[in-house]
Amino acid sequence: MAWVEGRYAARSVRRNVRRTSLSVLGVGVGVALALFMESVNRGREGLFARAAAYSGAGHLRVVAAGWRLRRDPRLRLRDWRADLAAARSLPGALVAAPRARAQALLAMGTHVLAVEMVGVDPEAEPRAYRFVRAMAEGRWLSPGETGAAVLGKAAADRLHAELGDEILATAVGPGGGIESGMFRIVGLVATGSEDLDASICQVTLEGLAQLTRTGGAGEVTVILADHRTAPAAKVALSAGVAPGDEVMTFEEITPEFKGHLDQDAATSRFVNGVIVLIVVLGVASAQLAAVLERRREFAVLSALGMGARRMVRLVLLEALGLGAAGAALGVGLGLPVISYFARRGLDFSKFMGSSQSFQGMVIEPVIYADVGPWIVPFVVAVALGATALASLYPAWFAARIDPAVALRVAQ
Repeated sequence: MAWVEGRYAARSVRRNVRRTSLSVLGVGVGVALALFMESVNRGREGLFARAAAYSGAGHLRVVAAGWRLRRDPRLRLRDWRADLAAARSLPGALVAAPRARAQALLAMGTHVLAVEMVGVDPEAEPRAYRFVRAMAEGRWLSPGETGAAVLGKAAADRLHAELGDEILATAVGPGGGIESGMFRIVGLVATGSEDLDASICQVTLEGLAQLTRTGGAGEVTVILADHRTAPAAKVALSAGVAPGDEVMTFEEITPEFKGHLDQDAATSRFVNGVIVLIVVLGVASAQLAAVLERRREFAVLSALGMGARRMVRLVLLEALGLGAAGAALGVGLGLPVISYFARRGLDFSKFMGSSQSFQGMVIEPVIYADVGPWIVPFVVAVALGATALASLYPAWFAARIDPAVALRVAQ
C-alpha cells in the first residue's frame, strides 16, 4: 500500500502551500550553498594538484629503489629508458619527463651558491615544468647540448652573474671524488618567487652526466590529464617499469602538501556540515509544526488501523518530497553560479598578489570552480539526506500520538 501513502503524502505537501514553499526554499538555498562550496573546494584541490605537478613533483614519479627512504639525488633508475617508454604509453599521461639530480656548488669569482642541479630532456621538460616555458632572458636548452645551463634569476644575482657568463660547477662523482666543469648561462628564469628562483639550475642530461661522470636518469616524472586518476595510474605503471624501480604519487612525494590538502578537505567538510545542519534544523522545525497541527488527523489514521511504521513512512515520504523539490531548486540556483566561476574563476590576487609560494610551488591566485557528473549524487545526498534526517523526530512524534488523548484534546 506504499502508493496510497505516497498519494496521501503528496496531498499533505500541497495542503499548506506557504509552509511547503518556505521549506523547499530553505532546502534549495542550503543545497545551492553546499554545491557552491563543494565546487570551489574541488577547484582548489585541482589548483593545488596542478601547482604541485607542474612545479616539478608531477602526478606520478618513477624512482629508484630506496629513494623513498633515502631521497638521495645520486640514485639512478635500473633502466630509465624502459621506464620512460612505459610512462609515455600510460593511458591518460600528458607528458613523461626524465630527470637526473646532483648536489652542486656553483661559483663565479668569489661568489658561491649551493644548488640542486637538474639534468633534463630539453624537449619534454617545458611541458612538465612550467617555469621554463617563458624565459625572462636568453633561451632554453637544446637537445644534446653540454656546457650550457639555465638558472633562476635570483641564483644568477647571488652569483653576480649575467646571461652569457661562465660559471664553475662542482659536484661529487663516483666513489666520492670531486668533479668540476664550466657551464655557460644561456637562459634566466623568473618565477616571481625569489626563493624558488634561487634554487633553479637546469642542464641537459648529457651535461649533468659529463659533470658527475654518472649517466642515466634518476627519475621519470609523469603529468596526468586528471590528477584524481593517480592511484589507478600508479598501479598500471608499476606493472611496466623495470624491476627494482618503483612508482610514487605526488602525495607520497610531498607529504607536507598532502597534509595541507587534508586540512583543506577537513575545513570544507566542516563548512558543508554547518550548511547541512542549518537545512536539517529548518526542515525539522517545519515538519514538526506540520505534525503538531495534524495531531487529530494522525490520531484518526491511527484509530483506523495505520501502524506506527506506516506513520513514520508517511512523514518520511513528505520530507523526501520536499527534499526532491529543494534539490531541483538548489541545482537551478547553484549551477549557473558555479558555471560562471568555472569559466571566469575566483580571483584572489587582491589578497595574495599575482602568486604565492608554498613548499617550493607557486600557487596561482585564481580558483576555477569544478563542474562535473559529481553534482548529481552530491545534490541528492545533501537534499534527500538532510530532509530524511530532519524528519526522523517529527515521524517518531507522529507515531507515538495516542489517538484517545489527541481526539479528546481536539474536541
